[in-house]
Amino acid sequence: MGVVEGLLALALVLNVCVVCNGGTSSLFVRKVEKTLDIPLDSDVFAVPPGYNAPQQVHITQGDLVGKAVIVSWVTVDEPGSSEVLYWSENSDKKIAEGKLVTYRYFNYSSGFIHHTTIRNLEYNTKYYYEVGLGNTTRQFWFVTPPEIGPDVPYTFGLIGDLGQSFDSNKTLTHYELNPRKGQTVLFVGDLSYADNYPNHDNVRWDTWGRFTERSVAYQPWIWTAGNHEIDFAPEIGETIPFKPYTHRYPVPYKASQSTAPFWYSIKRASAHIIVLASYSAYGNARFVFCTVHTYAENTG
Repeated sequence: MGVVEGLLALALVLNVCVVCNGGTSSLFVRKVEKTLDIPLDSDVFAVPPGYNAPQQVHITQGDLVGKAVIVSWVTVDEPGSSEVLYWSENSDKKIAEGKLVTYRYFNYSSGFIHHTTIRNLEYNTKYYYEVGLGNTTRQFWFVTPPEIGPDVPYTFGLIGDLGQSFDSNKTLTHYELNPRKGQTVLFVGDLSYADNYPNHDNVRWDTWGRFTERSVAYQPWIWTAGNHEIDFAPEIGETIPFKPYTHRYPVPYKASQSTAPFWYSIKRASAHIIVLASYSAYGNARFVFCTVHTYAENTG
């Protein structure tokens, strides 16, 4: 990055700090030293019981303005249904139709990955939803944001470089227990760190999905791809960048008239969030560097 670009990036960061004025919610700082990864038989990676039970359930915003949610999950025994049953306390139960995708990566074959968008939701409303219809069902809930406005208070969590080490578990637990409750997570890249394992072991995408479900099934995480999502490994025949990430973690990029899921924007409460992936183009050892930043009129 050149001097001019560096100064511009610094100015953007300082501007966001001044405008957001979100304050400091905690003195917690994760230690620098790397800890061991959580073993595969840990309870945080536990597979839910029941035949074809949905696992790795997660949600993200499904439109530009916060009135839709994308629900995603994985089944392993058979495809099962991609339908989502959802309702609020003051509405009848409805069904949203979805789609199913799979992928292969080296010697790994994914489970059946479901993505379903629930649309036309009411603002500031608690919704319940069920997945796994026809087999083992599981129920979760989420709360939609308040209507967009310049003075609407709203609290975002900010997480990145999470991985699946013992410190990762401490970080997620700290976020969950923070008395100033986050309502949505802005995830700034580097999810599972599966690329740190031999042959980019995609089993670690599955374990990460089960690990984070305890939060992301109940509140949206807004996704940004980082360098650990590239998974470009020509030495094992994998030449399509971001293959696992894009199959597993959809984003509403078309709603903001974007052409790819690596750059998009959404509006939520009083925030207009612009997502620009740090590695938005990759191939032949070339990178396009962008910034990840948010603009908020008031985050409460």
